[in-house]
Amino acid sequence: MAETDEELAKDLGLVSALAVGIGTMIGAGIFVLPGVAAQEAGPIVVLSFIVGGMIAMVNAFTVSELGTAMPKAGGAYYYINRSLGPLFGSISGMGDWMGLAFASAFYCIGFGGYLADVLEGTVLPVPGVGEIALLPTVALGPLVLSDIQIGALLAGVAFVGVNYMGAKETGGVQTVIVTLLLGILTVFALFGFFSFDWGTVMTDGSVAPLGYGQILPGTALVFVSFLGYAKIATIGEELKNPGRNLPIAIIGSVAIVMVIYAILVGLMVGIIPYDSISDETPMSHAAGIVFEGNLGAVGIASITIAALLATASSANASILASARINFAMGRDKIVTDWLNEIHPRFATPYRSIAVTGGMILLFIAVLGNDLEILSKAASVLHLIVYALINVALVVFREADVPEYDPDFTVPFYPITPILGFVLSLGLIAFMDRIEVALSLAFVAIAVIWYVVYARHETDREGVLSNYILSRSEEMPDAAVTAATAARPSGGNEYTVVVPVANPRTESNLLELASVLAKANDGVVQAVHIVEVPDQTPLQEGSEHIQRIDEESQQLMTQVREDTETLDVPVDVRTIVSHRSFEEVFDVARRERADTVVMGWGPGRPWSAGRVEGTFDELAHDLPCDFLVLNDRGLETDRVLVPTAGGPDSDLSAEVARHLRDQVGAEITLLHVVGDESDRADGEAFLTEWADDHGLADAAIRVDVSGDIEDAIAAAAADHSLLVLGATERGLLSRLLRGSLAYDVVHDVDCSVIMAERPTSRSLRERLFG
Repeated sequence: MAETDEELAKDLGLVSALAVGIGTMIGAGIFVLPGVAAQEAGPIVVLSFIVGGMIAMVNAFTVSELGTAMPKAGGAYYYINRSLGPLFGSISGMGDWMGLAFASAFYCIGFGGYLADVLEGTVLPVPGVGEIALLPTVALGPLVLSDIQIGALLAGVAFVGVNYMGAKETGGVQTVIVTLLLGILTVFALFGFFSFDWGTVMTDGSVAPLGYGQILPGTALVFVSFLGYAKIATIGEELKNPGRNLPIAIIGSVAIVMVIYAILVGLMVGIIPYDSISDETPMSHAAGIVFEGNLGAVGIASITIAALLATASSANASILASARINFAMGRDKIVTDWLNEIHPRFATPYRSIAVTGGMILLFIAVLGNDLEILSKAASVLHLIVYALINVALVVFREADVPEYDPDFTVPFYPITPILGFVLSLGLIAFMDRIEVALSLAFVAIAVIWYVVYARHETDREGVLSNYILSRSEEMPDAAVTAATAARPSGGNEYTVVVPVANPRTESNLLELASVLAKANDGVVQAVHIVEVPDQTPLQEGSEHIQRIDEESQQLMTQVREDTETLDVPVDVRTIVSHRSFEEVFDVARRERADTVVMGWGPGRPWSAGRVEGTFDELAHDLPCDFLVLNDRGLETDRVLVPTAGGPDSDLSAEVARHLRDQVGAEITLLHVVGDESDRADGEAFLTEWADDHGLADAAIRVDVSGDIEDAIAAAAADHSLLVLGATERGLLSRLLRGSLAYDVVHDVDCSVIMAERPTSRSLRERLFG
């Protein structure tokens, strides 16, 4: 079925996309972290930044391939949701969204801090800035806002507003900010080169006084500096020429930022001893030394301006990316689709941006003084997302999805995505336990959200689950069970599955299925099941039936043209299996069918009274409603429905009602009683039953012979179609005493539809009825 999702305006060019990536990454990474990281790793902290950039670069290749194959809003979330399914989509989407919202609040707080420093040194102090009590003192203490938080709130409102007005304005602001930022940092680097001293780098004759083993712990600390590149993919739907611009922007932004970090941090540890670099304002500390004399104040002011620009650009880009993830999740019904609304003037998901902005402002107000742990936990969440991205790429490649056609492909496949997966999860081992625990808590919340809400709302299924379930015989039972359990259960179209034994002779089955699908605004899934011997591997069988598949497609196309399908969508598939009968049930479960319409014929395993086979009857309930047609020519003008009540009679009534409404069938209801004295009760029962089942206009016929089988056969002589509920007798009862339904099918001359609805029966009921 074609998607009808609303599209985002394509307003962003290559420069704007690069600005989004660079602007998100150059923030706390250079203006806050170098001092803290140097205390952790020593002068070789430069290698920590480079290693972090290399890990990001490996993942950037994967993101680039996925982005050119699917340039959609949501980026990593979109790829993971389509590949691994909505459970992992919930984990990646909500984790990425929440991580970016927290990061945006963090950047805004950083902006507020630098703004407060600027205001404290000016001649125009802002009156009233200070601690303001928002709530009276309660048991948990008062909520107060510092001047930093007030500045952060102002910045948050400003950047949410810019994003609200549209991506074009956002990209333009981002480009200006990044251009000025890079200019200031370039000047710092040029002056810093003349202040660099190798003697400052060397400590006790070594560049690694704390040991080379501190490189990876340092990388874990600074990796938050490289979270911006994947955010370019979240705006892929708004990029011009994404096949070219997306990989250049993603890979290019990582390369540029890694070089900038290496140069600036390298200069810093060569200007100031690693254990003396300021933890709070390392760049200002370095600038005070680099720009000596009269240039000192100007240099520090320039770096402060650069810090304001960097935190502003990071906050702006993160708001942009987080809102797009929210939009994509709403579009897939993992969160409410109310968020999907596109602004009529600005062409942006304004509700998504407003909700995300509200969360950011809330985080600033409530958590503005406690963001360090949350920012590190966001790194762990992003690393989990990056690991899942690499798995998603492998799944798309190995499942050979026809519509997966990227303009850019990762080099050295599958080594590159495997390496990205290992490196991403491996780096988590060097995080502190509290950050890992918080991140796992976010993952647990996302899983709970999926189980409680999203699973029942979304209808998106992942390539992975479809791949596993379509090859259930080849896959481990645990994988099949897990894929089945994780499948979404909401939002699916009414589906009628038609197992096709011979496409040349199945037009009546297709016509009956179309009636049911039309009545329920559904679709028909025709499945040509080709059975191969047990000695033939299914893979070989699959290759063997390619010719059969093409032939069946052609035959079914002709069948559809010759059949009255009531304009119902009909999809045709061919499946190779060792067990044709059991495959009917497997297909019904995989497709989450509402009804299966199948044929009745000599030698078919379902030709007994119930549609279930012997072993299936003992072990399972039916996966859905089943209709079995004994086809003697499908004529629906005069339909007979015998009933004595029960779930299968309820299904018979539904079928009759659909035939009446869709093709104008005349319905007769039949009820058999013991003798003439019971006629009045029989008529009363049948009249009430007809009213309850929407068949009040049907003709009523009460037979007083007491012989159910003969009464049905006699009445069927005047009708063109018999719709009969399957026997509710159990397996042993049917085998020992015969089946009413089985005998009737052979006693009448018209076509017969056997209707059976799933019921929960105990083992005793299965055996003895």
